[in-house]
Amino acid sequence: MTLGMLAGLLATPAFGQSGAPPGIETAREPLQLPDLEESDTQDRDDAGLPVTEGALPGETAGQPADPSGERKIDFEANTLEYDSDNGAVTASGNVILRNQGRSVRADSVTWNRDSGQIVATGNVRFVDPDGNQLYTDRVELTDEFDVGSLENLLLVLREGGRLAAERGTREVDGTVTLTRAAYTACDVETSDGCPKRPSWRITAERVVYDSQTNSIRFRSAYLELFGAKLIPLPGLSLRTDGSATSGVLVPDVRFSRSNGLELSGSYYYRLANNMDATVGASVYSKVAPMVSGSFRHLTDVGAYQITGYATYSSRISNFTGIPNTEKDFRGYIFANGKLQFDPNWSLTASIRRTTDKTFLRRYDLSRDDRLRSLVELERIDRDSYLLVAGYATQTLRLLQPQGQVPIALPLIDYRRRLADPLLGGKVELQANTLAIQRPEGQDTQRAFASARWDLRSYTGMGQIVQLTALARADVYHSDENYLTETAIYRGNPGWQARGVGTLAADIKWPFVGSLLGGTQVLTPRIQFVATPNIRNLSVPNEDSRAIDLEDSNLFSLNRFPGYDRVEDGARITYGVDWQLTRPDWRVEATLGQSYRFDADRTILPDGTGLAEQLSDFVGRTQVRYKDFISFTHRYRIDKDNFAVRRNEIDATIGNRRTYAEVGYLRLNRNVDPSLEDLRDREEARVAARVAFARYWSVFGSGVINLTDRQEDSTFTSDGFDPIVTRLGVAYQDDCLEMGLTWKRNYQDLGDAQRGDTFQVYFRLRNLGFR
Repeated sequence: MTLGMLAGLLATPAFGQSGAPPGIETAREPLQLPDLEESDTQDRDDAGLPVTEGALPGETAGQPADPSGERKIDFEANTLEYDSDNGAVTASGNVILRNQGRSVRADSVTWNRDSGQIVATGNVRFVDPDGNQLYTDRVELTDEFDVGSLENLLLVLREGGRLAAERGTREVDGTVTLTRAAYTACDVETSDGCPKRPSWRITAERVVYDSQTNSIRFRSAYLELFGAKLIPLPGLSLRTDGSATSGVLVPDVRFSRSNGLELSGSYYYRLANNMDATVGASVYSKVAPMVSGSFRHLTDVGAYQITGYATYSSRISNFTGIPNTEKDFRGYIFANGKLQFDPNWSLTASIRRTTDKTFLRRYDLSRDDRLRSLVELERIDRDSYLLVAGYATQTLRLLQPQGQVPIALPLIDYRRRLADPLLGGKVELQANTLAIQRPEGQDTQRAFASARWDLRSYTGMGQIVQLTALARADVYHSDENYLTETAIYRGNPGWQARGVGTLAADIKWPFVGSLLGGTQVLTPRIQFVATPNIRNLSVPNEDSRAIDLEDSNLFSLNRFPGYDRVEDGARITYGVDWQLTRPDWRVEATLGQSYRFDADRTILPDGTGLAEQLSDFVGRTQVRYKDFISFTHRYRIDKDNFAVRRNEIDATIGNRRTYAEVGYLRLNRNVDPSLEDLRDREEARVAARVAFARYWSVFGSGVINLTDRQEDSTFTSDGFDPIVTRLGVAYQDDCLEMGLTWKRNYQDLGDAQRGDTFQVYFRLRNLGFR
């Protein structure tokens, strides 16, 4: 980078324009300075000129400058001249000076023995101990290697920012004062070395650079965007070492139907190197203001953060849609963190609570329909695992009573893995207990202990054989079972016990060969599982409700999720995996089915794909080309009429700047509508971004509910019901990001009304702006 390129950074009617000789190395490729104290003496430079090495002031090369043994200034140059009349020593030709982490490179350096002044001229490059680089035509240094006066300078900060000024002077206290200065975090030249005008810069009449505190303070500063002076920035300061500093963040501007015009601002507090806080406020044209705050802390054993929002306003009734006349406190708190006490023990916690069901959507903070809080104490080593946890959920669904939402406390799970001394397999012991309370519903307590043995071996023909044996003993206690609406979930009240035993054999036989210039692997697989009859309906079902045959659980010992239901009887499962790998391409496919020898299994609801002796077909297909194409298709096909009962597609095409994403899901299972965990639905998700004009892009996304009354009798939709859509335009270069977003919400949920929301966002690199 030559100093002549500063024209793009400094050139304004107020600042003028100045040039400088070319030849200084690019700032992104710092000069590799030799270690003069350790490297061998170089007799000649690259041009073949003799090189002189030594030590300033007043000592011979290689000897200390004071009795403490600390050398003051090491130097290297092509030539060295001594003027005895004026007491001056002049080094010229690729001069390099070094002292206590500082270095200077220049065409010529003159040291006055009487005054101690050092003057470097011509393509000067000064590097301070923090790695910041100063480029200038001429710089005056003291014999302590501190910077004096400067002219036509460019300061390249270690974190990428650039500060240019016409003049600079060093004050008595060591600070450097710059006049007519400009700062930017943008590149000022292209990749091929041509000058480039930065998209934004901060201009100031006076800038103070304090190397002791690693800070830069601006006076009479303005933000210029694409050459236009826009916003005054009083009190602006930044750190040269890249760390954060306290200050005002750029405000957000938004407009929505529910709240009107919104202006949000925040102030960032740097409390310590490992601690910070942000306080903010949002002002609305339709509703009362809202305050917010966050606190983050990095400790020696982990980190945590706390975020909160609070306001005092009226709500719209969840049922009538009429605003309340009385105002209430409304807010939301989110706190999470993890502490790692040692390599084995850790504590993870998360708290999410809000005052009412529509606050988050009303203020566009989240679209979650439930908030889960948890605490987990874990111990993990090579052969054991211990979890002590508790979970609580707050429902945000308007018609779901909070009293029927379970609280899981405590959950204790312990596992121990042992080596099998007889057959060479692995043994895993497990103990688990869970207590579930509902303020207005069924309470359940559960405990079990189990032992599982696995042996994996290879035959001489290449088959992979895995044998499994499982034994488990369960005990349950429940009360107020009648408060659970779905009868098959209740279980019998009081104390109940049962035993579980399973034997399984799983055989895979991979075949490897070449195909289409690549390698293919064809793996037939067969599994046999036998479990005696289980007293499933006698115990409550808390964690095994969402049963559905998929490719992911086709070969599981128990196709039910959780522990409360166990798939008993004898069955055989068969399928095939196929994989093709070519340069840049990867294709995978899975297809399988299972057959149960016993036809009477009432615990498997109709429509799950497992209710009859012969199951539905399930499969998955995946295609990937580099990082440009990704396609996944999961499906379940009815064994009787080949109707598609599950159809799930996730596809992405494009690169980081221009891409399209499509997601589609249809569950057509004809499940009993009373089983709320298994209801049919149909949904589509789309998202796309198209880049143009190098830095610009347009983007959009949408979620559409395609479920109709035939798929779910509780729906009143005609089969095309948009949920939320988003469109926007954005600009993003190496240092600036800004854009305009339009979002439309199509659902009324209490005071979170449907309507349009417009938002303008703005971010500047290196200034801590959001």
